[in-house]
Amino acid sequence: MAKRETRGDPSPWVRVIIVNYNAGRFLQACVNALAGQTFKDFEAVVVDNASTDGSLEALRLPDGRFTPIRNDSNLGFAAANNVGARGCRAPWIATLNPDTVAEATWLEKMRQGVDRYPDIGMFGATLVDAEDSSLVDGFGDALSIAGVPWRGGAGRPVAALPDRDAEVFSPCAAAALYARESFEDVCGFDESFFCYVEDVDLGFRLRLMGERCMQLRNAIVRHHGSAITGATSDFTLFYSFRNRLWLLFKNMPLLLLFVAVPLNIIYSAVVILKLARKNKPVRALLKGLACGMAPVGFFKSRRKVQRLRRISTAAVARCLVWDLRQLRHQPIATVM
Repeated sequence: MAKRETRGDPSPWVRVIIVNYNAGRFLQACVNALAGQTFKDFEAVVVDNASTDGSLEALRLPDGRFTPIRNDSNLGFAAANNVGARGCRAPWIATLNPDTVAEATWLEKMRQGVDRYPDIGMFGATLVDAEDSSLVDGFGDALSIAGVPWRGGAGRPVAALPDRDAEVFSPCAAAALYARESFEDVCGFDESFFCYVEDVDLGFRLRLMGERCMQLRNAIVRHHGSAITGATSDFTLFYSFRNRLWLLFKNMPLLLLFVAVPLNIIYSAVVILKLARKNKPVRALLKGLACGMAPVGFFKSRRKVQRLRRISTAAVARCLVWDLRQLRHQPIATVM
């Protein structure tokens, strides 16, 4: 789908949305790195989900390009990003986690990527581990036929990444870029997801509309993965396992759905056994699965999504990872 940029008004090229919830010291570092970008034609909104750690009050905004928005309650990552996108006139919307530090050329490389791929509507940045820059935190999101998403390349050496851009299923919203028109066409993030897997859901819906995602190798962002919520906390386990089922029920074409749901349940059972052997609690995970299997209201959402679908079931199948052996090599923390 070709992108159209309307530049007849003084709006910046991109709006960057940072959603904060008790990010502490990470938030200021994230904002400072954004202010130091070599590409200056942006505006930024910091959407705070009623943080209680004083991170918003302590935040020093570098200049007039930055606007704070404070929600009265914790709306979740999905809804807060939609709040940040309201009224946007820039042709592009970027999402950036508060526990990231973008390299100075991040936005410049993203802008160059849009020029190189004018028919692409989603772009991802290369995420590297903030604690060890030799390791990958994520190189785009992959989605298996079992409905299990993961951050590509997580935990592997940066040197093992391809030396060029690559098409992936969807971008990780820790540092992603979306064409605003397409973002609005699918009504942004699904707020019922609250957080976790909401970026894969958005990417899935955009793909069903005919969009594609390009992962930009040289757009680098350092990421403190799961620094705020914890990789295997009860919070993370509940929302990630619930939302994976919702992702399937809403987006997967019917023929593929009959394959995906049983495989998803089998995978979840394997994870439960692994956690139990390590004496880790699984109650939150089981609760998430139970909620996910009762997707009240999602039948209406599914009808809407599938009615707008522009690509074939075969085209969807080609976007998925069918080799389930790859799941064995993914740490639980990366398959959220």
